Amino acid sequence: MATTGEQQYVDHELLVPEFIERRMYQLQLAGAAKDAHTLVCLPTGLGKTTVSLLVTAERLADAQGKSLFLAPTKPLVQQHTDFYREALEIPDDDIVMFTGEVSPDDRAALWERARIVVATPQVVENDLVGSRIDIRDVTHLTFDECHRATGDYAYNYIAERYHQDAADPLVTGMSASPGGDEEEILDVCENLGIENVEVMTEDDSDVDAYTHDTDVEWERVELPDEILDIRDALNEVVEDRLAKLKELGITRKTSADLSETDIKKMRAELQQLIDNDQSEGYQGMSALAEIRKLRTAVTYVETQSVEALGRYFERQRNAARSSGASKASQRFVSEPKVKESMRKAESYDGLHPKYSRARIRIAETLGIEGGERVIVFTESRDTAEALTEFLGEHFDTQRFVGQGDKEGSDGMTQTEQQETLDRFRAGEFEVLVSTSVAEEGLDVPEVDLVLFYEPVPTAIRSIQRKGRTGRQAEGKVAVLLAEDTRDEAYFWISKRREDEMEDELRKLKGVADEVEAELDDSQRRLGDFDAGEAEASGTDVEPGLQAFDSSDESSDAGADGPDDADPDDGGTDEADAGAVATAAPDDGTVEIVADQRELDSTIARDLSTREGIETRLETLSVGDYVLSDRVVVERKSVSDFLDTLTGGDRSLFEQVGDATRHYARPVLILEGGELYEERNVHPNAIRGALSSLAVDFGASVLRTRDEDDTADLLEVIATREQETDDREVSVHGEKASKTLAEQQEYVVASIADVGPVTARSLLEEFRTVEAVMTAREDDLKQVPGVGEVTAERIREVVGSDYDE
Repeated sequence: MATTGEQQYVDHELLVPEFIERRMYQLQLAGAAKDAHTLVCLPTGLGKTTVSLLVTAERLADAQGKSLFLAPTKPLVQQHTDFYREALEIPDDDIVMFTGEVSPDDRAALWERARIVVATPQVVENDLVGSRIDIRDVTHLTFDECHRATGDYAYNYIAERYHQDAADPLVTGMSASPGGDEEEILDVCENLGIENVEVMTEDDSDVDAYTHDTDVEWERVELPDEILDIRDALNEVVEDRLAKLKELGITRKTSADLSETDIKKMRAELQQLIDNDQSEGYQGMSALAEIRKLRTAVTYVETQSVEALGRYFERQRNAARSSGASKASQRFVSEPKVKESMRKAESYDGLHPKYSRARIRIAETLGIEGGERVIVFTESRDTAEALTEFLGEHFDTQRFVGQGDKEGSDGMTQTEQQETLDRFRAGEFEVLVSTSVAEEGLDVPEVDLVLFYEPVPTAIRSIQRKGRTGRQAEGKVAVLLAEDTRDEAYFWISKRREDEMEDELRKLKGVADEVEAELDDSQRRLGDFDAGEAEASGTDVEPGLQAFDSSDESSDAGADGPDDADPDDGGTDEADAGAVATAAPDDGTVEIVADQRELDSTIARDLSTREGIETRLETLSVGDYVLSDRVVVERKSVSDFLDTLTGGDRSLFEQVGDATRHYARPVLILEGGELYEERNVHPNAIRGALSSLAVDFGASVLRTRDEDDTADLLEVIATREQETDDREVSVHGEKASKTLAEQQEYVVASIADVGPVTARSLLEEFRTVEAVMTAREDDLKQVPGVGEVTAERIREVVGSDYDE
């Protein structure tokens, strides 16, 4: 342990001297996390990233390999990369950043030489599916903001592959708010293969020394009559549309006070009518779409501002005027009461009371109380834009929004986001107005006030936001709440969920055995947990503490540091994307090439996790999946197929035609429900289309139930082609031009469908295409892979008269 005055620092061979402050709670968490797959729960701003850094340093010094750190957004990736480069005695070039802005080929090259990779999960998921990277030698994987590991989020797939592929895996999950209840927290643990939960709260004495009280003040504001009139008019239209749905037997609701659960139930009822081909279902769905638009408008006027409502109305008018506008959009803007609400919003010249109150609170903080910085959070990009403009008249104010462009609002690039935070940190402006992009993990500077423009309905986001204050000194949180609006409901929901989360974290604190007992058998197989490691971790964290404290005698072992050799970079390069064919691996692995756009489904991810299957991602000009040099697959849902028949879109037949021109065995997979019952399409029209695909285009049409069934079928076909028939994978039509050798192989391979393997054998034997064409049948049979049947077929094709 290094000391400077009264300040103590962590001393480790891979850490920059006197950089990481020695905090006992961080050392305890790191000590536990280095011995088992661990969920680290720590309040925002208290150094979860430092905990992961300590574990990474120890693993790189001990187990070697490389470290992978995943964070959900580009700004977070940049922030963590900068921190790791500052804190570690590792060359900056060995710590690399992966985002979508780095090309796949560059990522593959960087991965080979990097010791630490900091990345967004989506690019790592794509690289794993495309077999561009190998995580076998990753010895520490960190999931930042790991509460996102639910549903189909990329974290889940990456965790599954990591536990499956890595030689010596160790997972660290980090979050200030991993879930609202025990079930949600256990779900995160199961999805990431985590067996141990370590929780530090502000009640812990070690943590308490680094936190200060945060007062939360709920400020109620009363809406003026003019705003209430706009809201009431919109709600009357909602109730009118509900009456129509009630006539259809869809709902008994008559009040505009609807929950999202109510909306989902109505949608499910309408979908049943549509599935039964009842026209009432389509009418009702259109009315429900209109209700959704109206509820959004009500939310804007109640909880945001009249200015934000005006922006929303303008977008709806533009949508209704656009080509292909929905009936719901057209009815929305033409409804008399909505038009009247638009006029009232445009003529309203007063301030929304939340605007007034926000200005007052900020003035009190920056003026009377002598504060320096304030963050204002809002749910709406529209409100963020309008509020930045309004507050900018009184304070030095800047906005902070996401990267996506929206109508009337340009997003911020990653560079702009980072520059804005740097300027805010440096005190170049006083007020930052931010959407949710600044909630999670970003190193937003310490502030004197966090102002919620509206209550946040989830505990996770509320906790994330409040973490922006109270780190170095006593901070304040204020929440603006419009009386008698949905703000009230969100207030109670948020409060209840936060209380539940705090209770659950206390229950889960230090109960690794109970968490592990909750995991089902499949999860234990996923984690492949080592009982010895789990036993060693126990509740005694001293072994972990010793690793980060050079004052302890036991830490002298291995003080010379790790082997200086770089990680093995002798692996084979990724196959050239433009190659005509890639040889099947000698180890019996079956290769499947998938189009990049197929990542919208789970099929490629599913296949990439299967033993003996290697997936490769390409931007295919023909088909969705290539299974050999002669088999290409076009995948369509039953709905898409029927759309082709009813909508006049002939793209399916063009796609199959392209497949036929490039591959000898094109396959069309129709995936999904009943082909003849799903739509009101005459069976003979369907049969005619299927006949045309088979007879006119020579395509095999195969049916599958769902994505899992499709993946199974693709595996069977690819295995049959590559293992049984010893065929290679060939991506045709991919390059604008071929080398001379490739053109020669292509010409010979097309003769009687001999394929690229036999084509190369023939050219190696006869040296020229001309010699192959003129060779006698007996000479052809002397070539490896050419039997009597193939030789006869070649001579028949080459020597027969052309007859139309």
